[in-house]
Amino acid sequence: MSKPKVAVVILNFNTADLLRQLLPSVIASTYEHMQLVVADNASSDDSVAVIQGFENEGVQLIKLDQNYGFAGGYNKALAQIEADYFVLLNSDVEVEPNWLEPLIAMAESNGDIAAIQPKIRDYYKKTHFEYAGAAGGFIDKWAYPFCRGRLFDDLEEDHGQYNENTEIFWASGAALFIRSKDYMDAGGLDADLFAHMEEIDLCWRLKNRGRQIWACTDSVVYHMGGGTLAKQSPRKTFLNFRNNLALITKNVPSGQRARLLLRRLLLDGLAGVKFIMGLEFAHCWAVVRAHWNFFFHYNMWKKKADQTQYRAFLSHTGVLKKSIVISYFLHKKKTFSDLYK
Repeated sequence: MSKPKVAVVILNFNTADLLRQLLPSVIASTYEHMQLVVADNASSDDSVAVIQGFENEGVQLIKLDQNYGFAGGYNKALAQIEADYFVLLNSDVEVEPNWLEPLIAMAESNGDIAAIQPKIRDYYKKTHFEYAGAAGGFIDKWAYPFCRGRLFDDLEEDHGQYNENTEIFWASGAALFIRSKDYMDAGGLDADLFAHMEEIDLCWRLKNRGRQIWACTDSVVYHMGGGTLAKQSPRKTFLNFRNNLALITKNVPSGQRARLLLRRLLLDGLAGVKFIMGLEFAHCWAVVRAHWNFFFHYNMWKKKADQTQYRAFLSHTGVLKKSIVISYFLHKKKTFSDLYK
């Protein structure tokens, strides 16, 4: 039986220095049937020259004619690639040599699995989980995403407490392993989200189709974080708040949607007040703009929802049936395991 072909695709935008530093770790991957592609989102730095410098080591370049964002860029690139599995890998991720084999073994052992994420540790503090994914993505009853190993800004030290491979709600876009057929059948990432939470949307749509999302902690990668948009960026705040409302509109059944949106709007208002109290006025304004933008384009998001297959939100594996906000801020639950005590 032939081994599956895996295309590892790095979407790059103005991160030439990261490619120089981290691409060699991906090149050193031990899986023999790996195709390594860097798709450049019309960078203005010397990224293309850097990528071309690795071509003799098997790296392939796809040049995009403009910056299509994370979602649109990947859709454009993956449409040009044939493989059994895709890996959407950030340019600020370092991998271990044998990181692919456990992911492939898990997918091959269970045909119901559509997507998998490895364990994601902090590149700068490798004993700890990293913000964007940690040991697997979950979501609460009000559609706030969080992770095994990371609640809000609290990152746990990895001492094996989440080594169990398990079904989750969403897999991180920092290192997303996915069947090519599932990616294409679901329509890929939603380019209208542009960036941030688009992987949660894709996983949610896959779960609505009856597919499964898993975390494979036998595979480990190291993520720098903030390679394109810094965590403190108001632009990132805007995208996170706008896109979270869009996710609810697209993926929650209509009977539950209005009630959930109202609760989220109220909680977003409290977040805006918190920004003001912290003198983070640019972030408060980003929340306001996110709401305006969401409602201005509401019909577009609603139209996408009309085309989505639905399953009851709270019935999905990986949904915490209580509020992460209340648990964290009022009940002082600071770790993932505390949430289930």
